[in-house]
Amino acid sequence: MEDEAENPRPISVDLMRPNVGFAAVNLLQDAGCTVTVPRAQSCCGQPAYNNGDESSTLAIGRQVIEVFESFDYVVVPSGSCGGMLREHYPRLFSADLEWVNRAYALAQKTYELTEFLVDVIGYKGGNSHYSGLCTYHDSCAGLRELGVRAQPRQLLAGVGDLELIELNETDTCCGFGGTFSVKYPEISGRLAANKVANADRTDADTLLGGDLGCLLHLAGRMRREGRSLKVFHVAEVLAGMASGPSIGEPEASV
Repeated sequence: MEDEAENPRPISVDLMRPNVGFAAVNLLQDAGCTVTVPRAQSCCGQPAYNNGDESSTLAIGRQVIEVFESFDYVVVPSGSCGGMLREHYPRLFSADLEWVNRAYALAQKTYELTEFLVDVIGYKGGNSHYSGLCTYHDSCAGLRELGVRAQPRQLLAGVGDLELIELNETDTCCGFGGTFSVKYPEISGRLAANKVANADRTDADTLLGGDLGCLLHLAGRMRREGRSLKVFHVAEVLAGMASGPSIGEPEASV
């Protein structure tokens, strides 16, 4: 059997947009935090959980709890992952007294990135700048499970030269939903098309959000429709790390 610590399950940030992870670390360090990224950390197990694979989800959950329970806080640049740890882990382990207590302990110290920066440590922002008109997509899990809405906007208000215009139906699902987009492609596609059209109507040049899954989904839709909006994770803009290709754009050739 493979050692989980030596063969952790990678996540979308690791595989598709490492810049988001580096931006999150830079923001936390700028706010005065000591940041550790454990090598043995894993996917939170949400894909398995959403597909009814309870045994795999329990195994993943135990590993995640063991890896992170020694830290003061667990901060994630994703409302979806944060919601899994905070809302679903306690229910997942409800039949196991030992593990449910450990799951609750983890849940109580888990925060989405902007939520932690604003609500826990009172971070006021750095000296980042971003020239452009931006609009913002609120992810379902971040908004509904964690109550994250005002926090990213408060931080973006401190970014120099950035203007934020609200997106119509910003609280409507983008259609990603993890494996939902695979199981129900027609519904997923319609939701994405509506979201992209609403973003385009704002005349913004950049779409921001706090969940990479949503942003990958919307960026892909934009590219297929030939739209020119740039897509960045909110952490990239807040950390001043949005000067390179946006999500969905090819890397510059050398």
